[in-house]
Amino acid sequence: MRYTTASNSAFITALYVVLVPLFLRRFDLRLWTALSFAVSGLWLLIHPSAEMNRGDLYTLVCAVAFALHIIAVEAYVRRSDVLSFSAWQLAMVAGALVGPALTEGYRPWSVAFTPMLIWALVITGVLATALAFCVQVWAQKHVPAQRVALIFALEPALAAWLSWLVLGERLDAMGWVGSGLITAGVLIGTMPARRADASFTA
Repeated sequence: MRYTTASNSAFITALYVVLVPLFLRRFDLRLWTALSFAVSGLWLLIHPSAEMNRGDLYTLVCAVAFALHIIAVEAYVRRSDVLSFSAWQLAMVAGALVGPALTEGYRPWSVAFTPMLIWALVITGVLATALAFCVQVWAQKHVPAQRVALIFALEPALAAWLSWLVLGERLDAMGWVGSGLITAGVLIGTMPARRADASFTA
């Protein structure tokens, strides 16, 4: 975020919805139609700039990592239990981040655990991370990776709608059209498929 804008970062990160089927080579007209709707909607909703910079390239690497994570979950989840898979996944990430956190000067004993901080930790740590990843792992036992990635495209649309509904933030006409296109793309892409999902069950 030091080298790019929030809108560019949000849009480029969401490109994993395209990268997942590309990496898996799962090509289907219905899926690509859905992706076209979703990516067009993301562009209208987020309003990224056309200029590329170093931060955008870093964010693209992040999008690739997100795509590879979705693919890896599909590859391994059928061999293990959902809870144990999720627990090990979270434990490995937490362990890997201890070193960088300490080098950045983080000292947990110096943190004041106020009610607001505890509530924020519950929301971000328990609900948005632990529970969310458990649900993703469970879902990927039944849903192919390319459809999971497409469903994830709803995230910015839902965030925009909730911000408008709960926080009173303004959502302009382009935002409504964009979020509508995203929703249409997800609906098209998650309809019962024939050939697209055959490779998943094979």
